Amino acid sequence: MTDHQLDASTPGFWARAAAEPDRPALVAPDGTPWTAGELLAAANRLTHGLRAAGLSAGDAFAVVLPNGPELIAGYLAAAQAGFYLVPVNHHLVGPEIAWIVADSGARVLIAHERYAGAATAAADEAGLAKERRYAVGEAAGFRSYRDLLAGQPDTAPERRTAGWVMNYTSGTTGRPRGIRRPLPGVPPERTPLGGFLGIFGITAGGGHTHLVCSPLYHTAVLQFAAASLHLGHPVVLMDRWTGEGMLELIDRHRVTHTHMVPTQFHRLLALPEPVRARYDVSSMRHAIHGAAPCPDHVKRAMIDWWGECVEEYYAASEGGGTFATAREWLERPGTVGRAWPISEIAVLDDEGRPRPPGVLGTVYLRMNTGGFSYHKDDAKTRQNRVGGFFTVGDLGLLDADGYLYLRDRKIDMIISGGVNIYPAEIESALLAHPAVADAAAFGIPHDEWGEQVKAVVEPAEGFVPGPRLAADILAHCERALAGYKRPRSVDFVPELPRDPNGKLYKRRLRDPYWADRDRRV
Repeated sequence: MTDHQLDASTPGFWARAAAEPDRPALVAPDGTPWTAGELLAAANRLTHGLRAAGLSAGDAFAVVLPNGPELIAGYLAAAQAGFYLVPVNHHLVGPEIAWIVADSGARVLIAHERYAGAATAAADEAGLAKERRYAVGEAAGFRSYRDLLAGQPDTAPERRTAGWVMNYTSGTTGRPRGIRRPLPGVPPERTPLGGFLGIFGITAGGGHTHLVCSPLYHTAVLQFAAASLHLGHPVVLMDRWTGEGMLELIDRHRVTHTHMVPTQFHRLLALPEPVRARYDVSSMRHAIHGAAPCPDHVKRAMIDWWGECVEEYYAASEGGGTFATAREWLERPGTVGRAWPISEIAVLDDEGRPRPPGVLGTVYLRMNTGGFSYHKDDAKTRQNRVGGFFTVGDLGLLDADGYLYLRDRKIDMIISGGVNIYPAEIESALLAHPAVADAAAFGIPHDEWGEQVKAVVEPAEGFVPGPRLAADILAHCERALAGYKRPRSVDFVPELPRDPNGKLYKRRLRDPYWADRDRRV
């Protein structure tokens, strides 16, 4: 990887759009094309509108928006005016949104009419003045988003200075916390923009097109989309993901790169063969996946179908990560790769000492381009740190060549009879059964062993949940797993609680089983 792939010398979207205003830049979920000039004008008007609403450098504004031009314009406005953009998960309810709006200090809230009920409740609870609420569409108690832009020029704003995205982590316990990075106080072009994609071998030019197939409120999804814009790549937006819909967009727009999660792989592979064969995916060069563990058999099936464009990364919203090409993964099955050139990885024991190669420990990361803090939470910022490294609680090991292998998260690990059991391995085995559309494994109370393994399964279409199916799944696990790892029982649910990024809300499944017991934390 060459140095120029990671530097801050890219001209960025603003300069590219000014030079080539008629260049295709965006395709909205409804198929409406946007030129670079149109998107630049929208971002500039929003910048002027937010300043007129009282925002200045260092201030935050929150958005509860689906994937669409308004969210992209919000990112570009924040990035050139020194604002913090706070993208809010639109699946949250009013009190959860209110917490983020209040905690971030957002001075303006922009919401879509689709989420009007939750947004109104949140704005009321957060005490946000009605003149600082704007809705795309119609929402009671909100001014129109058009009012925020009305009369504002589409020219570049003065005093351009780099802003940032302030994502809120879901966390394992307690309320989510904002990841706040210090603003550099320089023009946005002097910060790393599209150079981030150089980590994955994606550079400017080359006929690239990026597909957004997950919600933009997710850290990585927005980062990949923004970097693509800065490199001059057209960005195609999906609003609600479907497997066939994704294949159709790849075929129609000759998509070359995208960010995915393993759940999407699993559902693509479940499509009938005639549907899969209907679409040409040969344009794909980088199908980069992360955010959740990917079972080996699922990844192999995707590589067999899409080829060696299927690549993997491991990272945290706080910063730092690894990357593995398909070839590296095939040579070292299960690895999530080696550290990025701008990152470091360490595996440490409970006393903060490095583990030797091949020995399990806690994974720590460090981003060499700058630090972060959790907004209004110095204690959380100091926790889980060793020197300049931090951890999100994942367990793994490094091999002698620096390749990282993940096992699970500490909080999800099952301890039965004093033996550590890692749910990801069990879930991978469950997903190999044809009747299993999705699965989760976790520990539930057991008087003698402390915990025993429970499986919760979302049945695949055409399979009837019940004792017969449960017995068949347990028999399958007997053939695939050592005795101490096997689930002792199976429960069925219509759908597992995942967010659209593939993250499983395992606590929602696990907590009812521990309701009358003291849970191990």
